[in-house]
Amino acid sequence: MTVDIHNTAIVDPQAELGKGVKIGPYCIVGPDVKLGDNVELKGHVNLSGNTKIGAACRLFPFVSMGYEPQDLKHQGGDVGIEIGPRCTFRENVNIHPGTDIGKPITRIGHDCYFMVGTHLAHEGQMGNNVIVSNGAQIGGNVTIGNHVTLGGLCAIHQHTRIGDHAFVGGMATVLKDVIPYGFVLGNPAHMAGMNVVGLKRRGFTREQIRELRAAYRLLFAQEGTFAERLDDASALYGNFDLVEEIVAFIRAASNRSLCMPKHGG
Repeated sequence: MTVDIHNTAIVDPQAELGKGVKIGPYCIVGPDVKLGDNVELKGHVNLSGNTKIGAACRLFPFVSMGYEPQDLKHQGGDVGIEIGPRCTFRENVNIHPGTDIGKPITRIGHDCYFMVGTHLAHEGQMGNNVIVSNGAQIGGNVTIGNHVTLGGLCAIHQHTRIGDHAFVGGMATVLKDVIPYGFVLGNPAHMAGMNVVGLKRRGFTREQIRELRAAYRLLFAQEGTFAERLDDASALYGNFDLVEEIVAFIRAASNRSLCMPKHGG
């Protein structure tokens, strides 16, 4: 399969282009960019730096990737972006590379969908099948799991972790970690329950959802300390893998605050 480059595009001869790549009008592709097979740049796409884009990704007009991160401590070292296959980046999406003082590579998994006007800052680590809705803004050094949905115009504070299958409501301001399978909303964001709708859509069984909801009620009850309730949840539901994922997520960063229900926790 041949490469199709519009005559108005500027593609550095050192850029690596896979089979079947299509580069539309007025695109700019820098020398260190690597495009996998069947990647399509619709037009007015600007790619710079050490940016590696997986097969069959689609980039719409005014997507920008690879320019130096917005971190004043970055000194210009060797940093980059790595993106898995089959991701979509709609108009005006902006992705920054890592930094030379932290994680050098910003990573995005496969089958992610970035809607119009979204931003992933330096050192972001994103899993697979993530949906980033219109206008969502993700700060530096944020870690996002698999099958996460970020609602429109939400903002994710730097260094925040968001667990697998979580849902962030539209316009939420997330300042603290979000547990796997959780649902948060508001400004500042608070826990509003489990992402039951998302779990049903992805084929989780009634038993799995029931055990998750029971563990949630125990974790965020008002009796005892949170550490005690965490131990109780692990003891009572430790044989359920999904609950143990939540427990492990919380224990993995004991110095981080969690999004909690409004009553506290």
